[in-house]
Amino acid sequence: MTITEAETAVLEAPDPEEEFQRLGAQLRRTAKTPRDKAAVQALVEERTILELPAVRRALIVNTRRGSKVTFEGLSGRQYGLGLDEQQLSFLGLVLSMFGIGITTLAAVRDLDDRRLPISLRAILLLAGHETIAVGTRL
Repeated sequence: MTITEAETAVLEAPDPEEEFQRLGAQLRRTAKTPRDKAAVQALVEERTILELPAVRRALIVNTRRGSKVTFEGLSGRQYGLGLDEQQLSFLGLVLSMFGIGITTLAAVRDLDDRRLPISLRAILLLAGHETIAVGTRL
């Protein structure tokens, strides 16, 4: 066996970015209701929460058709997932979009400049108003 054959025989590790994009696309495909779609889109766009293995174990179920989100799995576990304050506030808002929990809209005060627009876009998606732009005012 030559060096080139040995190099090709070693399987390359999957690209984490490509894997995350594939998971995000699968989760979006399986989201059926407007609540599901808004919550999934927010989590995929926020990314840091969905990248945590504990969150994936609580949130994602593998079915014959592929991965799918079950927000009910997070309802009592969100405080034991190792999330920071920002992530907890964001996740609380996402769960409230889905109809779980009692997070008030005032939790947006706890969000940073990156997560606030994500939440606003998700609220617009939930309301069925995808044409309203969310961004910095000039």
